[in-house]
Amino acid sequence: MNKLLKDEISAGLQSSIPFISPKFFYDDIGSRLFEVITHLEEYYPTRVEKSIMQMYEHQIATSIGACDVLLDLGAGNCAKASELFDSIKPQQYLALDISKDFLESAIADLQKRFPHIEMRAQVCDLSQTLHFPNLENKKKTFFYPGSSIGNFNPNQVSSFFKNIASICNGSGGLLIGVDLVKDSQVLQKAYDDSLGVTAAFNLNALLHINHILGSNFDLTDWEHFAIFNESESRIEMYLRALRDVSVTWPDNSLNFKSGEMIHTENSYKYTKDSFTNLLDNAGFKNIETWTDPKNYFLVCYAKA
Repeated sequence: MNKLLKDEISAGLQSSIPFISPKFFYDDIGSRLFEVITHLEEYYPTRVEKSIMQMYEHQIATSIGACDVLLDLGAGNCAKASELFDSIKPQQYLALDISKDFLESAIADLQKRFPHIEMRAQVCDLSQTLHFPNLENKKKTFFYPGSSIGNFNPNQVSSFFKNIASICNGSGGLLIGVDLVKDSQVLQKAYDDSLGVTAAFNLNALLHINHILGSNFDLTDWEHFAIFNESESRIEMYLRALRDVSVTWPDNSLNFKSGEMIHTENSYKYTKDSFTNLLDNAGFKNIETWTDPKNYFLVCYAKA
């Protein structure tokens, strides 16, 4: 796995438009920084999504019905999924994320609070095809909150949804949150906060890949840069070189001129219709939706 990650990072850095996959945000430090981001005033998605989930808790639970297994995609600290336990009453909880240590710590704390639910942590790369052969005969509810789906381009979203629908195989569905198109200034502030926490989160990706790749990125050579691309309906995040920089790692080196950038994230924003069409085209049916009064955020439950 480590060689695969090294090869993936190396190929991304050496592509015509250098990039680092957003999954490399989430080492232990990055996961904790993202927790802080969710509490910032400018970062509305977590707060608004939570208000929707609370306001429509009973409707959502009724739509889901019985739940054998709750599969928490990109579980993080598991806090969002745990708020569903009392309403949908899963028999099993499977938390999936890329940061192993952070995930296992969160599961250990959660198990003490809910000893009657069978829990397991599983390291998982959501950009890869998912397989759960040991859950074939169980009714599965996939939970993917926080608009993390926005990190996928629309073609990847289509493949991801088809994969989930296939795993459910007519038994279960997907509960998902997605950020909606809105005023660009609101979006800009959400990804470039005044405290600089998002900047630290973005820059920490360089420390993470230094650890994996053996590279020598120096954080003082780089700055956070975020912009809303209206034509593509997405926030784009980059790391921008503050000066001419030479970066080396085993058997490789790269030179960046001042102002050149490494792309680290896209976060697509959808309309209600464009998003539900993606679910419908992937094979989901009976799609139910809930939103907030400002139409900032959308929560969907789609039956497979």
